[in-house]
Amino acid sequence: MRGVQFVSWVTLLASGCTQTFFQPQRVLIATPESAGLRYETVPLRAADDVELFAWFLPARGEPRATVLFLHGNAENLSTHFANVAWMPAEGFNVLALDYRGYGASQGTPSLAGVQLDIDAAMRTLLARPEVEPKRVVLFGQSLGGALAIYYGAHGRYRASLSAVVADSAFSDYRSITREKLAGFFLTWPFQWLPWLTVDDDYSPIAAVGAISPIPLLLLHGDRDTVVPFHHSQKLFERAGAPKDLWIVPGAGHIQALQDDAVRRRLTGFLLRPGQGAPSTSEPPA
Repeated sequence: MRGVQFVSWVTLLASGCTQTFFQPQRVLIATPESAGLRYETVPLRAADDVELFAWFLPARGEPRATVLFLHGNAENLSTHFANVAWMPAEGFNVLALDYRGYGASQGTPSLAGVQLDIDAAMRTLLARPEVEPKRVVLFGQSLGGALAIYYGAHGRYRASLSAVVADSAFSDYRSITREKLAGFFLTWPFQWLPWLTVDDDYSPIAAVGAISPIPLLLLHGDRDTVVPFHHSQKLFERAGAPKDLWIVPGAGHIQALQDDAVRRRLTGFLLRPGQGAPSTSEPPA
């Protein structure tokens, strides 16, 4: 009986595993205020009338650029904003978005729906007086990185992006699902199922080539056991120029930016003329 139940569970997982990429939590655990940051709760409305919420963290002093942050698949922005909490001190405005179904955002998450959510966030950012068009960086981690790559290629407001940054992103939904099934002896026989059941219409590897000429940066820790770094290597090979790939020694999943040196390097990358900074600016030493 247990064998039958197990096979049924695996079949259910694989048949609906595009949806299982989203693991939202409604309860907010912390706020930027608890980290000593100023912030504003920003209501948004997607094109299909879903109400969304985000947090806007203003830059300290004159803004040098603006970052739209897309978090990973689990919980909500209250457990992810710490990954960008250092950015306002470096002169970046940050809008941290909660996708539909996450935190206070309404609706049910889906790959198509989340692209509408990113649209709504971009539209809202571009309407703010402190946000300079053409100086908006799209930064995603893990699932957020995969979403950022697709939006950078096909999004309605992609022309306003100065760079796309993807940290610990997977190359496509089917491949990462197959790897997870293949990595456990009980699910190994079912690794073929994703090719029949997983929606790969929003595959990052199929989209990444169309990001060019927007600059693309791929970040990945070489000790990432959740999404192995070969995913970023595959994305880099398929991407067009300009592109960069940073494999960070010793870093696990979405841990690369815990290193102050990597943060400084990212700040310099985003403030290159023509990316996050105006053409008269020089990147920091």
